[in-house]
Amino acid sequence: MMALEVSETFLSLQGEGIFVGQPCFFIRLSGCNLRCSYCDTAYAWEKGEELSRQELVARWKASRVRLVQLTGGEPLLQRPVYDLMAELANLGAKVLLETNGSLSLSDVPKYVSKSVDWKTPGSGSNASWVPENLRYLSRNDAIKFVITNREDFEFARSKTLRHGLQNFTNVYFSPAWGMMDIGELAQWIIEDRLPVRLGFQLHKIIWGNVRGK
Repeated sequence: MMALEVSETFLSLQGEGIFVGQPCFFIRLSGCNLRCSYCDTAYAWEKGEELSRQELVARWKASRVRLVQLTGGEPLLQRPVYDLMAELANLGAKVLLETNGSLSLSDVPKYVSKSVDWKTPGSGSNASWVPENLRYLSRNDAIKFVITNREDFEFARSKTLRHGLQNFTNVYFSPAWGMMDIGELAQWIIEDRLPVRLGFQLHKIIWGNVRGK
């Protein structure tokens, strides 16, 4: 059984997206192929602890919550994550995946609720988007644009309207922590009557930008 490299596991509240505010068990895998300017989990770039699928499933069971999020880093870099998704789902978990949009979603099962970043210019990684990923998204999923400034907002607005993203998935415009004022972003969304949701990071509002939350 192939092990996965794991940065950390912890129980917290889901801080973003469709399931925001609900208790959730997080499995943060190590390694990332991007280096975004606003990354708040750079510690996950480093090599992590090797844990078996059995150990990770056992930790999830011990959390006694149904929601489990696979995040990173970039979790899809590790091929054994697909077997982990399947086992968790077979045991009754609601599996969530946070991924950076630079890798194909073709092999991610439909029952997994995907939160996919579409990187903006302010990230420094906006050339990483895989266009075909749009075909794998549904109302069970979400696209997130992290906004650092007005240029990012206009980029995200253009992509949303050009592709009609709101017609087949959930769309979030989220302020980059410490870089974009949430009130200003809210006002831009209102002024343009955009069919998107204002995103936020509930865990940071409650606990600040700390590890394990």
